[in-house]
Amino acid sequence: MENMDDTSGSSFEDMGELHQRLREEEVHADAAAAEEEDGEFLGMKGFKGQLSRQVADQMWQAGKRQASRAFSLYANIDILRPYFDVEPAQVRSRLLESMIPIKMVNFPQKIAGELYGPLMLVFTLVAILLHGMKTSDTIIREGTLMGTAIGTCFGYWLGVSSFIYFLAYLCNAQITMLQMLALLGYGLFGHCIVLFITYNIHLHALFYLFWLLVGGLSTLRMVAVLVSRTVGPTQRLLLCGTLAALHMLFLLYLHFAYHKVVEGILDTLEGPNIPPMQRVPRDIPAALPAARLPATVLNATAKAVMVTLQSH
Repeated sequence: MENMDDTSGSSFEDMGELHQRLREEEVHADAAAAEEEDGEFLGMKGFKGQLSRQVADQMWQAGKRQASRAFSLYANIDILRPYFDVEPAQVRSRLLESMIPIKMVNFPQKIAGELYGPLMLVFTLVAILLHGMKTSDTIIREGTLMGTAIGTCFGYWLGVSSFIYFLAYLCNAQITMLQMLALLGYGLFGHCIVLFITYNIHLHALFYLFWLLVGGLSTLRMVAVLVSRTVGPTQRLLLCGTLAALHMLFLLYLHFAYHKVVEGILDTLEGPNIPPMQRVPRDIPAALPAARLPATVLNATAKAVMVTLQSH
């Protein structure tokens, strides 16, 4: 019995030690599993961080290359050479052609793809407009005469070209923005001729004559070119009517906005040598009877009218 008790006690202790050892092994296994999970998480996190850094670095390098390419593209003057590489004889012939309307509108007419002539015409128009401002004593409250002239001419050239190009896109016309700039720029040659003459010779009849002839010829040239590149009567009417109205009205604006039109209107209505109307004082006696008062007033009025007529 004693042996059995000793044996049962030792086995009980062994079972306790075995149970404690199993618990320790489970704890170690859990700790190892947790460490493995933490390592996997840290490894995945580190991989994601590295990947994000690589993506950011690639995006930065791509943006840097694109920016340097764009800067070198715009800084290179050779890209503008095809638009200004033109001979003076070609510019002279294109200036003359801009005043001759074409008759063949069945196929698209050729438009010069250069900007040297149009740009020089815009600068010429700026100089003529500045001359008209100075001769008419124009006062600009905000800004300068030079800034106003440059803004007016370049604003018309770029703004109307963009607007007509937008209408041409809606009307399915075969024309590019460069061609539209060249077409409208050479169309300003008639404006330069009309304004240069009428700013120095102040005759409204002469201006209207040149406005119809010279301005009308340059406008007809542009309209004929657009007609040859547009399909459909409605589209042609919308596009060409808008361009003709804007071009002719702009010439009227340039003439009458910076011209001595007020003096011309007064000279036409009153005559060149008529002095201003003078006010004649009249004295009416206060002690006159009531019956003689109307006759006295009439006599004074008649005398004032006679003095005014004699002064004229």
